[in-house]
Amino acid sequence: MVAQVKITVLRRTLNDDFLTECGTHIWEPCSAFCEGQEFTVGQDANMPAGFCSWAWCDIQKYVLTLARGGDFVGSKPGVTVACCTDGYRPVFFKIERIAPERV
Repeated sequence: MVAQVKITVLRRTLNDDFLTECGTHIWEPCSAFCEGQEFTVGQDANMPAGFCSWAWCDIQKYVLTLARGGDFVGSKPGVTVACCTDGYRPVFFKIERIAPERV
């Protein structure tokens, strides 16, 4: 059985020092998300509506692992933290398995 998974935006960051050294212009933190924003991944395990496709590619493996009952070393059971791979302005996500409702 595949469980639902909740994704919560924990933090949007900006690495100004990397932009100064390697970037071509100064950006703002990622505008695709807001801190505290939540998304639910259904039992179909598809990307939620309105989610950044680049970030989804980066965290999908964590979502699917939790959805299928797996856990991660160093994380509490049913939860982990992951981020997108934008080196200049990464976004951090809390990813947690939602226990199915009992009927």
